[in-house]
Amino acid sequence: MSETGVSPSPDRGPPKRSSPLTANGRKLRSFDHVESWIFDLDNTLYPAGSPLWPQIDARITAFVAGLFGIDGMSARALQKYYYQRYGTTLRGLMIEHDLDPAIFLDFAHDIDRSTLAADEALANAIAALPGRRFILTSGSHGHAMKTTAHLKIDHLFDGVFDIAAGDFIPKPDERTYLRFLEHFSIEPAKAAMFEDISRNLEVPHRLGMTTVLVAPRAEVPERDVWEGANEGASYIDHRTDDLAAFLTTLRVNKEA
Repeated sequence: MSETGVSPSPDRGPPKRSSPLTANGRKLRSFDHVESWIFDLDNTLYPAGSPLWPQIDARITAFVAGLFGIDGMSARALQKYYYQRYGTTLRGLMIEHDLDPAIFLDFAHDIDRSTLAADEALANAIAALPGRRFILTSGSHGHAMKTTAHLKIDHLFDGVFDIAAGDFIPKPDERTYLRFLEHFSIEPAKAAMFEDISRNLEVPHRLGMTTVLVAPRAEVPERDVWEGANEGASYIDHRTDDLAAFLTTLRVNKEA
């Protein structure tokens, strides 16, 4: 999840597949050992370019504007300041203004999900994954359940770990990942993490997870430069711009 729309480089071409080596010959972590499949929610389980995240982003700006009685441009700047400094606008407001997080989350996630269609291909691909499946999100539990229900994939997960479960400490703080792993008794060396923000994969990789960057397609509006940085970092094992196709390929490889 990010607090801006999501991103891409000029022309990525067809979806990126899993391969045994990167361009520089670095050996990649495979999926043969994976028992726990961990997914971010926003711009990961639904594609970047969907109208959902822009709605949330705009609601956050409106919340900040209303809270401080300032214009939209000033609210936007303050929102992004908190996001970059604290990891989420919410955490900044909690630390600096003792904000009740429930008020913020209810407002930010009061959006129209009617344009989000069921994703049969993604549902089939996730259902075929061996082991347990989880959502690790910096959003709320309610937002995760409502969104996955529209995608018709809500029944496929063994648990949702939201921002409240992480004591409102967002990714990429290591404490949130460790709390998540302990909560669900997950062995990181037998887990895979799927994320749309590259920096959120650094800690999972260091802990032993196989990491996959779910990058936006070329037609998606560009996000902030700092947010899309390090997309070629060594802690990213695999990269795709089509999650369903990527997971389906993994299923085929396992059956081969």
